[in-house]
Amino acid sequence: MEFSLPGSIEEAAAVKAADPGATLLAGGTDLMVEVNFGQVSPDHVIGLRRIDELAQYGDRRIGAGVTWARLEGSAHRALAQAARTVGSPQIRAAGTIGGNIGTSSPAGDGLPWLAAAEAEIEVFSAESGTRLIPWVEFFTGVKKNALRDDEVIVAVVLPDDVPNNQEFGKIGQRSAMVISTVSACVMRGDDGSVRVALGSVAPTPLRARKAEALVSGDPAPSAALLEEFAQTVSEEVQPITDHRSTEAYRRHASGVLARRLLERCLAQ
Repeated sequence: MEFSLPGSIEEAAAVKAADPGATLLAGGTDLMVEVNFGQVSPDHVIGLRRIDELAQYGDRRIGAGVTWARLEGSAHRALAQAARTVGSPQIRAAGTIGGNIGTSSPAGDGLPWLAAAEAEIEVFSAESGTRLIPWVEFFTGVKKNALRDDEVIVAVVLPDDVPNNQEFGKIGQRSAMVISTVSACVMRGDDGSVRVALGSVAPTPLRARKAEALVSGDPAPSAALLEEFAQTVSEEVQPITDHRSTEAYRRHASGVLARRLLERCLAQ
């Protein structure tokens, strides 16, 4: 196996352009599981850990190499909450938000937050330079995305209007170190607008647009409206039955979780 260790994004992109089939490696918390189980056997791995730019982040730009351990202290409340649910302390110390994005698993813990925040994914290639891809266009299916063979994920770019009032939660088969059965992020703007994003209930992260419209602008939704909101969320998701859960349970849990998170936002 060939191993490359570039020192800059430009160098990484040049190596990727020369060998589009090469595998990008950040924390390795997803890739090495697949390698250990014999699911993949890469011929060429490009390590990204020496690229300082990928590890930089601020309120509006989060480098792809920023670890979950660092994001536990994020000023974005729901992102910090999501970060704390990722695996064990060892996993959080190695795993990165860019890896979560690149893997594009429906169960990725960071993806509902990206969807609720209306984030863009910044990517770079030696030929095309930088491009920004809205989250809704980036994630295209189960572990599929719009990243081209010669591109490297550089950062998450956020708009100016990400609401400060935000909550994240997830449901799994046990209370720690678990792949989510359902995950959700709810945000509420100062104008009363509500954003609801969910994971593990569709091939990609999903926004519950009808449910958002139902409660947006209402400063104190009634119990009846909150129940209708939960029901609408459960109708908007697109879950499957698999070894972790049934479709019916995921639908029910999506509505319950989204309602609880909205109630927390309303109480802030």
